[in-house]
Amino acid sequence: MAVTVEINLGYEFDVKAKASEVFAVLSDVPTSASHFPKVDQLVDLGDNTYRWEMEKIGIASITLQTVYASKYTSNKSKGTVTWTPVKGEGNALVAGSWKITDNKKSTNIVLEIQGELTLPLPGLMKMVAAPVAEAEFEKMVEQYIDNLTKHFGGEA
Repeated sequence: MAVTVEINLGYEFDVKAKASEVFAVLSDVPTSASHFPKVDQLVDLGDNTYRWEMEKIGIASITLQTVYASKYTSNKSKGTVTWTPVKGEGNALVAGSWKITDNKKSTNIVLEIQGELTLPLPGLMKMVAAPVAEAEFEKMVEQYIDNLTKHFGGEA
């Protein structure tokens, strides 16, 4: 039996770095991923597709690991980086986008993430597991944003 957890997150923030620098980091998946917490391994599957293998986490007597793959597409002139899920890789489907806008003295960044995580748990665990998984994912994304903001010289 399995529990499916849906995650939808959106963030908007401004950093002091130039838009070109922000785009260079966010469009380079290994560089961007190096700022994301609790990544056990990032595997290059070729064709701008990467498998994310997160660190295992333990909840009570259960150990869980999130694994997923996404294909990335960057468009420098539009200031976008998007990713779409690759089916059949791991236990999650993750899509999302970065939108990078040059505000002359700062850069505006919008992050959107949609995810569907399938956990090997009995249905009765959904009430407990879903909020824990959502909170953990949200905490990691917020740490990721903090790490990127520091890298880009702070919030504008």
